[in-house]
Amino acid sequence: MPFFSAKVPKDFPEAIRLDKYIASLPNGMNRSKLKSGVTEILVNGKASKLSQKVKANDQIDIQWEDNIPDDIMPEDIPLDIIYEDENVTVVNKAQGMVTHPACGNWTGTLVNALLYHWGREGFKELKEAGKEEILKNRRPGIVHRLDKETSGIIITAKNRDSEEWLQAQFKSRTLQKEYILITNGVPKQKTGEIRTQIIRDPKNRHRFKAVEDTEEGKFARTIYHCIASYGNYSLFRVRIKTGRTHQIRVHMKYIGCPILGDSIYNKKDSVFPDATLMLHSVQLKVKLPGKNDFTTFRTKTPERFLKTVNKLKKRFPKK
Repeated sequence: MPFFSAKVPKDFPEAIRLDKYIASLPNGMNRSKLKSGVTEILVNGKASKLSQKVKANDQIDIQWEDNIPDDIMPEDIPLDIIYEDENVTVVNKAQGMVTHPACGNWTGTLVNALLYHWGREGFKELKEAGKEEILKNRRPGIVHRLDKETSGIIITAKNRDSEEWLQAQFKSRTLQKEYILITNGVPKQKTGEIRTQIIRDPKNRHRFKAVEDTEEGKFARTIYHCIASYGNYSLFRVRIKTGRTHQIRVHMKYIGCPILGDSIYNKKDSVFPDATLMLHSVQLKVKLPGKNDFTTFRTKTPERFLKTVNKLKKRFPKK
């Protein structure tokens, strides 16, 4: 992806909006391109918005996407549907599928597949709207997401009322999401709770990190239980009480148990050199639109987990 850097001159006389400042530079970008194509904005290393004012000596780093399509189209992609009614579709998302169109992944996403499954037409990619409106337009029916390499349960809304109903539960954290994962490392305690802030890693803009004793970033809470350990590997069941980007991956690394197969937060493993991310959303407990009681959705344990655990059992005694 293209990357743009600029430093505001030390003698710059005023504080102005970031988008206005960038548009004024000879090699800058117009405000329309900034709104539609930017994927990340950092001012002095911290995530920022186009509306933020910049001043003398500020360092600005912007990453953006070129070749944004004009249309997001339906695609005939098979889906593993767990449940469906007139309001929602619950899918067991395959590992490797991106949830919604975004930079570098404009086709082959869950949204493209759902448009086809729901019998809907494609829609225009917004170019002139505000950033939040542009992002919202790209993800119809999506009320939460899973990382590309995370498999498992995801619930989607088929109409606006259902979308608002589900979003309210995610916002109030009244629903329950549960994951299974396999890690390198054994936790000091079998059961525990992780409470930290999560910030973008200043050394690597593609990563996040867990930090304490600060008000920076976003608060994240994860509850874990180590089901079993084999050698220096562990099988976990995890519930998240917040929904931050890479939360489980960051928190497991934080307690010294990075997830097996995680190319961002872990190293390649010698016993399982071909392992992909061993993280799966196994259960979702949620109130369906118009219902007072919770409904629980579950998936089977993925084959990649079964094969890995079987190999661990043969090589190492259970702890």
